[in-house]
Amino acid sequence: MGLSAGWLEAPVECGSAAGFGLYLHVPFCHHRCGYCDFATAAVGDDDPAEVEVLLDRYLAALRADLVRQVGAGSWPALTSVFIGGGTPTLLGGVRLAALLAAVGEHLEVADDVEVTVEANPETVGPELLAALADAGVTRLSMGAQSLAGHVLTTLERGHGPDRPAQAVAEARAAGIAEVSLDLIYGTPGERDADWLATLAGVAALPVDHLSAYALTVHANTPFGREVAAGRMPAPDDDVQRERFEAARTVLGAAGFEAYEVANFARATRRVGPEGVAAPARSRHNLLYWRHGDYLGVGVGAHGHHAGRRWWSTRSTSAYLAAVEAGDRPVTGEEHLDDSERALERLLLGLRVREGLHPGDLPPIDPLALEDAVTAGLVEIACGRLRCTDDGWFLLDEAVDRLTA
Repeated sequence: MGLSAGWLEAPVECGSAAGFGLYLHVPFCHHRCGYCDFATAAVGDDDPAEVEVLLDRYLAALRADLVRQVGAGSWPALTSVFIGGGTPTLLGGVRLAALLAAVGEHLEVADDVEVTVEANPETVGPELLAALADAGVTRLSMGAQSLAGHVLTTLERGHGPDRPAQAVAEARAAGIAEVSLDLIYGTPGERDADWLATLAGVAALPVDHLSAYALTVHANTPFGREVAAGRMPAPDDDVQRERFEAARTVLGAAGFEAYEVANFARATRRVGPEGVAAPARSRHNLLYWRHGDYLGVGVGAHGHHAGRRWWSTRSTSAYLAAVEAGDRPVTGEEHLDDSERALERLLLGLRVREGLHPGDLPPIDPLALEDAVTAGLVEIACGRLRCTDDGWFLLDEAVDRLTA
């Protein structure tokens, strides 16, 4: 396949060529949903005054942790910043603006940096959204999950089916350049008609990007315990496959490009007065899928640099205690060898529709490649290795064959 010997040292689109990112994690939520396996801390029932103190402590810890990590190396200009959670908008506009200002004080920021903040539809309003736009936020990612009321109830979401559309309109009015919605399919009790109506509803909104994820039930969550006890049905793989195909069909017809396994971007977006630019893909997520480098700051945050990965404690109290004592909150670290990095390059890069540039491909045994092609899981198009439609849904099997 004309593989470059420099797939690590001289990448074309991946690794150091993919950009440089910063992930900032805010763990706080009003309520921890029954399916959630993220590093979160529910504060909705706590004393409001105590919550304000906690949020101030956490903001200070984020800034201190950021300064410590920045001082430990030499970093290129940031091409993306992602504030995730949890529900970062619980920090409020003033704290989020201060956090972004701290980023600019300690790291070089590219002129066209993408700055994303996650939110829930019920946690934003005109005033907060205007503050985010003023602070330099270019992209809002909201957890809509569904437009069916009974599905939202099962998922324990805090908004009704009409709120996502209202929040999108408010974000547009505030001047947020790009708006994305997250969806979940395969929830117990969700009908085919519910999913199709949700897809049609969100496709009709002025959004640039949609993410659609199959519900995953983790054993350590309330949903996991309900499934184990037989009180809730486990997600049905066949149903989820059908919902996946429905998403591609409905959203494709509405002008969305399926550019990654679970992500869709409007085919065109308008950038300033000059006209149309590339599809509104998430630059920060593309950085992950292209095996790029990024700092991870906050509870449970992961960082990656040239095959070294590290992650912080998932406990908010332990994180605060460590940072305030001047210690590293890191609880794990690993250094990947070339074979492990090759596996990651394939697992991540083949998630993207166009797959991997030949200059970014690790060596693949010709017989293993032939096997994966014959099985209908991968194909070579314009010199690039990419998944077929079937292989996209069976990515693990595709990579297993390529690395056999």
